[in-house]
Amino acid sequence: MNRLFGKGKDKAPPPNLNDCVANIDSRGESMDKKIGRLDAELNKYKNQMKKMRDGPAKNMVKQKAMRVLKQKKTYENQRDNLMQQGFNIEQQSYAIQSLKDTKTTVDAMKIGVKQFKKEYKHVNIDKIEDLQDELEDLTEQSSEIQEIMGRSYGMPEVDDDELEAELDALGDEMGLDEDTSYLDDAVAAPSIPSSEPGADSSRDVPVDEFGLPQIPQAAK
Repeated sequence: MNRLFGKGKDKAPPPNLNDCVANIDSRGESMDKKIGRLDAELNKYKNQMKKMRDGPAKNMVKQKAMRVLKQKKTYENQRDNLMQQGFNIEQQSYAIQSLKDTKTTVDAMKIGVKQFKKEYKHVNIDKIEDLQDELEDLTEQSSEIQEIMGRSYGMPEVDDDELEAELDALGDEMGLDEDTSYLDDAVAAPSIPSSEPGADSSRDVPVDEFGLPQIPQAAK
């Protein structure tokens, strides 16, 4: 059958916005190159005209410059149109991608809600409240036990007035301990002598050639 009627052509894939944008950008770059070449040629003609006198030759160069300028304007208009088309397609692509992202987000939220409901079935609020009440009771019981264990017993009963009087007396004793007047007598005590005993009196005793004190001779 294929030999008789030929094989049908494969259907072309649907247009892709990203491919369209890439194609438009490529065409825009090509036009920019053409505009650049025309600018160079136009500058050449302008420089020639500056050096030429008015006349047929200058008019001929001017006509060439006018033709190049017309071509440049045409390419610039085409490039501007392509840029606008590319911008419009990019906006459409952005809107489509935003819708896809929104759909993905909504699908994820649906899955999350479904999973939440599934896990919520295993949670019993009444049991949680009972557990909280039980923990509160146990905490109170623990506090009562600590209070009981901290009670004091076996201590003599003392009147509060007697305790207050003893406390005041204790304060007076502490004030006496802080009295430092006894240190004044120690400060006023005579200082320790710096020389050996008898050193001053030995200075008046005559000594012999060996440094020994001379024995006074008896009077004849």
